[in-house]
Amino acid sequence: MKKLLEIVGVVVLIGGVAGVLRELTGWFPFMGFTRLVTENVWFLEGRELFANIVIAVLGFVILVVSDRVEKA
Repeated sequence: MKKLLEIVGVVVLIGGVAGVLRELTGWFPFMGFTRLVTENVWFLEGRELFANIVIAVLGFVILVVSDRVEKA
């Protein structure tokens, strides 16, 4: 369980950071899974940068939680 949470946390964190970089600089066009989330949800229109920041923070939180879970 711990390893799975770590993997998911790293993927979400990298996706969020790449989404922030893509919104600010135009780089990382290949990181499409955050683009799918931020551009296809109607209430996130115009708030893509904020949504990617939240995704990156969520990835960090998952990593913290995975650190607190005992190894099974």
